[in-house]
Amino acid sequence: MTVYAHCKTSTCPFNLQPDRGAKRPRDGDGGSAGGDEDSRGGKQQKGLSARELARYREAAAAAGVGIDAEPVDESSVKKMILTFEKRSYKNQELRIKFPDSPEKFMESELDLNDIIQEMHVIATMPDLYHLLVELNAVHSLLGLLSHENTDILSLIYMSVVDLLQELTDIDTLHESEEGAEVLIDALLEGQVVALLVQNMDRLDEQVKEEADGIFNTLAIIENMAEFRPGLCTEAAQQGLMQWLLKRIKAKMPFDANKLYCSEILAILLQNNDSKCVSLNGLALPRSLSSQVFKRHNPSTAEEQEMMENLFDALCSCLMLPANRDRFLRGEGLQLMNLMLREKKMSRTSAMKVLDHGMIGPEGADNCHKFVDILGLRTIFPLFMKTPKKMKKTGASEKEHEEHVSSIIASMLRNLKSQQRSRLFTKFTENDCEKVDRLMELHFKYLEAVQQADKRIEGEKHEMVRRGEILDDGMEDEFYLRRLDAGLFVLQLICYIMVEISNSGISQLQQRVHQILNLRGGSVKVVRHIMREYAESIGDGKSEEFKEAERKRIMDLVENF
Repeated sequence: MTVYAHCKTSTCPFNLQPDRGAKRPRDGDGGSAGGDEDSRGGKQQKGLSARELARYREAAAAAGVGIDAEPVDESSVKKMILTFEKRSYKNQELRIKFPDSPEKFMESELDLNDIIQEMHVIATMPDLYHLLVELNAVHSLLGLLSHENTDILSLIYMSVVDLLQELTDIDTLHESEEGAEVLIDALLEGQVVALLVQNMDRLDEQVKEEADGIFNTLAIIENMAEFRPGLCTEAAQQGLMQWLLKRIKAKMPFDANKLYCSEILAILLQNNDSKCVSLNGLALPRSLSSQVFKRHNPSTAEEQEMMENLFDALCSCLMLPANRDRFLRGEGLQLMNLMLREKKMSRTSAMKVLDHGMIGPEGADNCHKFVDILGLRTIFPLFMKTPKKMKKTGASEKEHEEHVSSIIASMLRNLKSQQRSRLFTKFTENDCEKVDRLMELHFKYLEAVQQADKRIEGEKHEMVRRGEILDDGMEDEFYLRRLDAGLFVLQLICYIMVEISNSGISQLQQRVHQILNLRGGSVKVVRHIMREYAESIGDGKSEEFKEAERKRIMDLVENF
């Protein structure tokens, strides 16, 4: 289908100028139809997105409206880009020549803005993105972003940001991987993230247009990060992480920009290879811990979304062992423990953070500190009874039981001496009621996994009957389905069972085996589950660690 750049007939009811609005709607924006001032001071209708141009052309034709427009092809795009280069150069020349006389270069600035608006149509043809690079347009656009004069921000900067946002729309990028790669490479080579961050610092969010500019700038970063997750580390090193944290911590009313900042921060840390090592002295775990701690529940769904984004970012931070110590020294454990006790909407997320902070040998110090701050008094009531108000937080019963079981399993693995004894004592309290709860969960998840295994075996049998091959990809899919059914929670529960049975406290071992026998359970089944767990443990660890951990677990199993 041919795309048309603009409508020349005065009778055409459609304005074919692309919409320069954000990819995501901002709160309180009711659209600008019939109300926005155009760059020359007149009124114009709300624009259409570049992707809709062809569809509206067909609608216009169906309505009997004549359209006399030039088709947009490679030749016309080259012409458009060259016109942009000429106007950009002319504007720059006049600004240098008459720095103190804005009226001398205002007309050229308006002309430059007009051609930038026309260039939105290029976003419908990502296979021609290479022309933007070959004809130096990307370099020139980035040059406009780095303009030193603040007065240019209100017009040209906003236009360039809107254009880049539409060019990097994720759906458009995936239409032509080759064209997208060329464009993203050129933007990154020109330090686009550093330029965007520098300019966001100069924008005043009290002015609506500039607040929109920040929102659209964040959309550009999100688009590029989604298309190429590897750039998140580079983006963090160009000042984006510091800017996001500063904006989130700013004493400003909650708005769409604050929510978007939390979302970008979570994306940045999730895809950051260095897993958010503190940059320029910024202790991220402590900063994030202080931001997620609130005395009141989020009042809106948007505020709850921001809270979850910040918790996700904190969990990503704790994936790096070095940040476990920062979390400990920043009193992150105390904050999470307080949130668990206060029974707010943040409780499930706080438990997820504790899980990330205490898991593995790197979480040993956090495990000991958690016992020291009386965390056992907090975590075991949550183990004994899953809270009923789970739906409000969007968390499932399985997710809650997985995190609480993982925390207890981590403590059993990491605690030594006095703290370890205090943990085992908890299991003996009130006639071993916690062992009873443990066994209740064991049979609950064992049944769920057995049902899933039965369905999977039936599917495998059917596939073999049809002559289909069970490749590794299919086996991985089946394994993921078993995990989703509750296999991982079952493995954690069985690990706790074998740990307390090896505690040297005969009361605990006897209670575990007594309930197994009463309910028709099997020691063989537990051992089989633990062998499977041992084989899958230690992903991302060294071979020496994996082997030592497997041996430790199998020794526990043999003595079960």
